[in-house]
Amino acid sequence: MNLIEQLQKAGIPLAEQEPMTRRTTFGIGGPALLLRPRSRAELQAAMTLCREAGEEPFILGRGSNLLVSDSGISRPVIQLDGDFTAITREGNTLRCGAGASLIAVCRAAAENSLSGIEWGYGIPGSLGGGVYMNAGAYGGELRDVLTEVTFLDEAGEYRTLPAAELSLSYRHSIFEDRPGTVIVGAVLTLTPGDPAAIRAAMEDYMSRRREKQPLEYGSAGSTFKRPVGNYASALVDQCGLKGLSVGGAEVSRKHAGFIINRGGATAADVRELIAEVQRIVREKTGYTLECEIKYIE
Repeated sequence: MNLIEQLQKAGIPLAEQEPMTRRTTFGIGGPALLLRPRSRAELQAAMTLCREAGEEPFILGRGSNLLVSDSGISRPVIQLDGDFTAITREGNTLRCGAGASLIAVCRAAAENSLSGIEWGYGIPGSLGGGVYMNAGAYGGELRDVLTEVTFLDEAGEYRTLPAAELSLSYRHSIFEDRPGTVIVGAVLTLTPGDPAAIRAAMEDYMSRRREKQPLEYGSAGSTFKRPVGNYASALVDQCGLKGLSVGGAEVSRKHAGFIINRGGATAADVRELIAEVQRIVREKTGYTLECEIKYIE
C-alpha cells in the first residue's frame, strides 16, 4: 500500500495534485500532495504515515509569506483544517487554533471587546504562521499578547510551552529552529476595551494597508526583513527600483517593499528580481537585504 492509499485509509482529506497557485497569496507555484487534517488525531496519523514513508511534510499556513517553486513541492504538504480553525473566548483570553486566520482572530477579539491585536487586521496569514515568525505590524507583535503555544513535537507528542520559552524576537521563534514541530494552537491574553474603539482601530489599520500596499496584486507581503538602522522599502526606493521587473514579477510602484505578481509571474521571475534588488541595494548603499519570504520546492 503506497502513502496516498494509507492516508486515504486513515480518513485524512487530501488532494493529490493541488496547484499551489490556489494556496499562496502570490498565486505562484506548481502542484503538491495536500493533506488537510481536521483533528489532533488526524494530524498525528498524517505525520506518522508520511515519516514512515520517508517523507517529512511541509506545514502550510495560508501561504502569505511563501514562494513555491514552479515545479511544485516535492514532499507532502499539510494545511490544518477543522478543529484547528476554532477560536474560543476564556475570560480575557482567546484560545485559537493555528489554522485560524489572523483576520478571524482579530474579528473574534473585536466581537468580545478585547483589545491588543488590532494591528493584525488585514494580515492574510494564519495564526500558526504568525506565531512561527512572530508576526507584527504598526509597532505590535504577537509576542506582546501570546501566553502559550501548543505544538506537535518531533517525537509526535503534543506539548505546550509558555511564550517566555519560545525565544520570540523580530520575525523569529524557537519553531524556526525546530522544523519537525507543528504549531497547533495558541492562547492570546488581551485587554478589555471599548468595542467601537477597537473596531475603529482595526478599520484604520486596514485603510492604511489599502492606501499604502499593493493589495490589488498577488504578493507575499514585505519581501525583505528590516535591516538594522534603516527600512528595506526606503532603501529600495532610494535606489530607484520601483517598477523594476523580471517577467511578470515587479517591484511595486505603490510600495517599494513589495514584489508583486502583475500576472503570469513565475517563481523563477521572483527569485531573479529579488537577487537583482539585493545586488543593486548592496552596491549603492552597503546594506545587505535579507529576504523575508520563504522559498519552498
